[in-house]
Amino acid sequence: MLHLRLHYQLFILSGAYLLGALLSDHFNLQWFVIQFFNVHLLLFGGATAYNSYWDRDEGPVGGLPNPPPMARWMWFASLLMQVAGLLLAIPMGGFFVGIYLLSMVLFWLYSSPWSRWKGRPLMSLVAIGISTGFNAVLLGYYATGFGPLHPSIWIAAAGVTLILLSLYPVSQIYQQDEDLRRGDRTFAVSYGRYTVMRFFEVSFAVGLLLVTLAIGLQHLMLGLLFGTTGGVTGILVGKKLKVMMAKNEGDYRSVMQVKYRTSMAFVSFLVIALFAKHNDFTNSFAFVEWFLK
Repeated sequence: MLHLRLHYQLFILSGAYLLGALLSDHFNLQWFVIQFFNVHLLLFGGATAYNSYWDRDEGPVGGLPNPPPMARWMWFASLLMQVAGLLLAIPMGGFFVGIYLLSMVLFWLYSSPWSRWKGRPLMSLVAIGISTGFNAVLLGYYATGFGPLHPSIWIAAAGVTLILLSLYPVSQIYQQDEDLRRGDRTFAVSYGRYTVMRFFEVSFAVGLLLVTLAIGLQHLMLGLLFGTTGGVTGILVGKKLKVMMAKNEGDYRSVMQVKYRTSMAFVSFLVIALFAKHNDFTNSFAFVEWFLK
């Protein structure tokens, strides 16, 4: 269970899915909850365990300071989880299944030694950005109900991808020794701390503008509130990163604090916004009754 890193999936990676749900005009609570756990437990959790099997990390990784050794059966279990999730996605329709399957393939390309996109700085951005950012917005949107893909959905997906990727190279700083040992030329290894900092500033700012625009196209005041909250968060995170870079720091604890605080601000905002937009207690009680049967 530790290798699934569920707290990491739920508190850091769930923002994209929640944003997709927020932009939907429908809200089927039952399927929203079922597919939320499908995406974050079976897909993201299974893919994380799959990656851990091939990495064989001995030092800290995202959400896990002391990863235990991986056994052969865990590799098979990680694949079984993802396939089970794909089957659970079928009731949502062909488009949902296709997006889910694309994310699975990208995760495999990212981790597997035969392709190992993780060891190629730009390809790793593509794999992580699309699978956990862009696709997660679309999955969250379609999990709440079926509807047309308005321009705001595509804009939001692109924006979330950039926000998520802005902190991705930062987490590679404390893993550089292990990455070099494996021969992985990650973004942080290839371009250094200065470029990691510049990448964060540009990617976060552009991503924030895009998500603000996407939300604002549907809910103007909510979009402005998101942009303001995100801007303040970005400034605070940027200051923290500059101190880390100036002191040549990049330890696990400092980096994870930055990631958790940034992501939790994003996730908390979306949970409150979702509740405000889809405050239907009747559906909530109906789901509870269904779940308890």
